[in-house]
This record gives sequence, structure tokens and C-alpha cells, in this order.
Amino acid sequence: MAQFIQALPVSPRYESVATKFRPFLERVRAEAVERETTHRLLHPEIAEATRLGLTRLRLPAAQGGAGLDLVEFFAAVIELGAADPNLANALRANAGILEDALARPSYEWSQLVAAEIAQGKLVGSGASEIGGATNRSYETVLRPDGRDYRISGRKFYTTGSLYGDYMNAFALTPEGDTVTLIVPTRAKGVTILDDWDGFGQQLTASGTALLEDVLIRREWVRPSADRFPHAHGFFQLYHIATLAGIARTIAAEAAELVAARSRSYPGRSNAERSADDPQIQQVLGRLASVAYVSRAAVLQAARGLQDVHERGLGLMDAVQLNELSAIAELHVSQTVTVVTDLVLEAATVLFDTLGASAAKRSLGLDRHWRNARTLASHNPRIFHDRLIGRFAATGELPDSFQQQGRAIPGHARPQLVIA
Repeated sequence: MAQFIQALPVSPRYESVATKFRPFLERVRAEAVERETTHRLLHPEIAEATRLGLTRLRLPAAQGGAGLDLVEFFAAVIELGAADPNLANALRANAGILEDALARPSYEWSQLVAAEIAQGKLVGSGASEIGGATNRSYETVLRPDGRDYRISGRKFYTTGSLYGDYMNAFALTPEGDTVTLIVPTRAKGVTILDDWDGFGQQLTASGTALLEDVLIRREWVRPSADRFPHAHGFFQLYHIATLAGIARTIAAEAAELVAARSRSYPGRSNAERSADDPQIQQVLGRLASVAYVSRAAVLQAARGLQDVHERGLGLMDAVQLNELSAIAELHVSQTVTVVTDLVLEAATVLFDTLGASAAKRSLGLDRHWRNARTLASHNPRIFHDRLIGRFAATGELPDSFQQQGRAIPGHARPQLVIA
């Protein structure tokens, strides 16, 4: 077994919660290569994760959750990512919609979502579409049908929805306003395809969803399109936390394989055993350090998001909400490029500790780079340094990524216009 100096636990509460799911995550990690090789989807793992409470870590204990704060929550995401980044990413949308519910607990919609998740229901993603000018462009339409609604459209990157009971969708009203809603994945007119063909994150079921005149009950539609203040930072940090988990497994698997390795390179190696070679030890030390520092960066940014979350509770002033949203993004942007660079480097350098046998498909070591590269592509690092530098030099905050639009007809909404 690989030996590392572990970072200190984030809290006694977290350790109490994590003790219950760590044996499960060890099994998930042990079977990760076999699952990907055979393209076995994560249905049993999702079911067990739900049973163990990994889908309701942020839900208050009084409502059936673990009541974790955001620092503790992202520590759990790191552990999920270390076990299998496919599993971590499949649960990302569920975590986000629960954050929506926690930010606006007075909404009946929030109470419905929290109750469904407390009962073991899972929500996947149904936000993105392809073909629009931006990733905030929608062609899916929600139209009135008596007191309820009908939705029609085509979604892509529906991560987790094939495993879920609902998908969290964005759509336009006939008037052109953006609305958010949950769509039952087994309703008549819903078809979800496992057609994601990416070289990484192959088991997240991030493919296409077809919505054909699907009946949407009135209470499934959120009364406001704006999201929680730390939303953009939250979803970005989720990916960075998953990358930190990948780094942890890279370090562990490299160390385990080196320790078991008996061959060396005559005339080049510095010792008979690879584990005793100081150059190999140097690389292993670098991999362990990447994992350590990546975790620290994630948890530091999570402290920033926790602060924004607490300051945003009950806040309805648009200017202040937008400022909080920008601050949350800056907390996370300061981790994105650094952690991404480190983890992608680690996913390549690990091969320097081993011989040609490291390329064997049965080891699956290539999955680390493929998964890391795919996650990083969802969260392009080239933009983040610029945002941080602009703020440092001018004090200019990033633009808000809050949704724009009015409440849909018949839904009460606080008097708030997101700029």
C-alpha cells in the first residue's frame, strides 16, 4: 500500500460521515478499470451512493442529510473523484440543484426538490444544448398547457440524467424568458441516449436527451431563473475537486506499481529495485505533492464559497448578488489553471516511474489523463488567469453568470432583476 502524509481532516463531523462511505469508494476504485473497459454503466454504484447519503451531503441533518458545509462537501468530492471521476461527475448536477434549494428555502419548488432528494431521488443535468451561440443559448421551449406546461426540445451533455429520476432543465417561454425546471426522466416523451463518445468520462452518460411534448406539472417549475450566488464558482470547483481526486489516485497507483516492480534498467537505473531508485522516488514525491497541494487549493477555494453562501442567504439585492457571484468565481479561478496544469502533468509523468508495461490496457493508467483532460475541457483554463489579472490590476469583477429573465406567468417571484 502506498504511504503518504495525509492532510489533516477538515472536521470531526466530516470524518464521521466519510467513515461510512469510504469502504464503498474503495470498491468503486478497485473496479474502475474493468467498468470502463466493458463500458458497464454506473447504475449499481449510483444506487449505493444514494443509499449511503452521498447525494444529500449538503442537506440539513433534520431533513435526512449530513448537513456538511461547503468545505466538508468538497472534501467528499475529492474522495469521489479519487474513486472514479465518472461517479463524481454523474452526481454533480444533483449537488447543484440541491444548492439551489438550500439558497432559497422559502420557495415551494426548493422544498419539493429537497424532499425528493431526501427520499433518495437523483437529479441529472439537462441544461446544455449544442448549436447555439453560447452555452447559455436554448431552443427548448416550455409552453402553457392549462394550469401545467409542456416542454419540447433536445439537450446534450445530460450528465447523470440516464441514472436520475429527474433532470434539471433550462428552457424558454414563448415570450423568450429563461426558466428552470425539473423533468421526470421516465415521463412519456422523454428519451435519454447513452451517446456521449468522448475519450474521457465515458460512464457519466453525458449524451442526448429528447423531450417531446412532455407534461410538466406546475410545481416542477422554479419561480425564478436566477441561481444561487456562488453557482458559477461551485460548478467549476466541482471539476477542480474531481481533478484533485484524480491526482490522489495517480500518486497512489504509481507508488503501488513501483513498490511491486522488480525490473530495472541495467546501465541506467540507480538501484536494483525501482522503489530504491532516487530518480523514481523523486517522481513519486512530485506526484504525492501534486495531490497534496491540489486538495489544499480546493479546500481553500471552498472556504471562499462558504463565505459567499452565508452572505447570500436571504439577500435579494441584484447588485450585491452579482458582486457575490463574481467573488465566488474569483476564489475558484485562482485554483483552475494551477491545479489543472499540475494534474495533467502528473497524469503524464506517472509513466516515467514505470516501464513499457505501464501502457497495458489492463492497468488503465491512461484513464487518468483522459478523464482529467475531459474535465479540464469543460472548464477552459485559458480564461481564468485573465479574469484574476484584470481584477488584480483594475478591480474589475467578472461578469455575472446569473440567469436572466422574468418569472413565468402565474408564479410569484420576489422583485429582483438580475443584470
